Amino acid sequence: MISPDLQRYRVALVHDWLTGMRGGEAVLEAIAELFPQAPIFTLIHYPEKLSSVLKSRTLISSWLQKLPAVEKRYRHYLPLMPWAVRSLDLTGYDLVISSSHCVAKGVRKSRGAFHLSYVHAPMRYIWDRYEDYFGPGRAGVITRLGARLLRRALQAWDRDSSREVDAFVSNSHFIAGQVRRIYGRESAVVHPFAGLERFLSRPRRPEAHYLMLGAFAPYKRFDLAIQAFNELGLPLRIIGKGQDEHRLRALAGPTIEFLGACDDERVADEFSRCRAFVFPGVEDFGITPLEAMAAGSPVIALAEGGALETVTAQTGIFFSDPTVKALSEAVRKMEARDLSEMETACRAQARQFSRERFQREFVTCLELALKTRGQA
Repeated sequence: MISPDLQRYRVALVHDWLTGMRGGEAVLEAIAELFPQAPIFTLIHYPEKLSSVLKSRTLISSWLQKLPAVEKRYRHYLPLMPWAVRSLDLTGYDLVISSSHCVAKGVRKSRGAFHLSYVHAPMRYIWDRYEDYFGPGRAGVITRLGARLLRRALQAWDRDSSREVDAFVSNSHFIAGQVRRIYGRESAVVHPFAGLERFLSRPRRPEAHYLMLGAFAPYKRFDLAIQAFNELGLPLRIIGKGQDEHRLRALAGPTIEFLGACDDERVADEFSRCRAFVFPGVEDFGITPLEAMAAGSPVIALAEGGALETVTAQTGIFFSDPTVKALSEAVRKMEARDLSEMETACRAQARQFSRERFQREFVTCLELALKTRGQA
């Protein structure tokens, strides 16, 4: 898949942090497979929490790794991250590929090197997701005050560092719009992928309950789903854990069931058995709707963000406003749908988002960007 022209480059990969395996880390893994000799530079890393592919690579962390309690509280060190990522030494590498949702795209490259940044989102904590993390009720008074004081400086750094990137690739048209608005730059779009095989091969056995899955971060709107299903009196199962768990459990009525963190087998089983998957937040792209559709399960999604690029009228139901009323109405519509006629469409839609397609399109974008630089 890699041409001889690409093979002559000495490649360095950069990722924000490696503290677990989520969508961004799966994308990094797929990129790393294309460049088997490339080391991975990151702010902090914990190999025991990574896939076998990533933990087998040369992992180089910043001085942030040595700070107190950084493993569990790394987001508290957000003000230091620009300096930490700039301290990574990429001397001698002539092709830098960053996978960035925070500061990775701000890494300092060698003179004459080419930097392509795959953007999961612009530095989300200080732009569109600021209120989700630092709004009233989301953080303590001191944290909120500090974030308010530092926000403009971090935004200025984020914009300034974007000028050193030679080419951007966004994970969705939604994010491409943010890159255009915030950085004033155009970007190609290469959608991420889902690990489809473990879902596609499983028979569909829908039951009465609905499903949500993910980290309990504020922007994912688990609270909205819980309130809607409380009012509807319908069963909702929730897989995951995270910072909002205590608050979410306090909101939940008797029809809400928390399953905690589940292994891959249990997740695949739950996708195959739910009536529909509920996706009420604004996501940059969103892997879980693809996993649900691969299992034949339709999706109820907010009509905003990356879901508009994966879910269709044949594979789900959209609701336009992030309100309990609008979500409840979408659930009622799903209750009336014939699920058997949606299963084939869901699986066919998911098949379009394969790992092989991602790698092929990513290489094409990289080669085109390098060729364009050579012609400049």
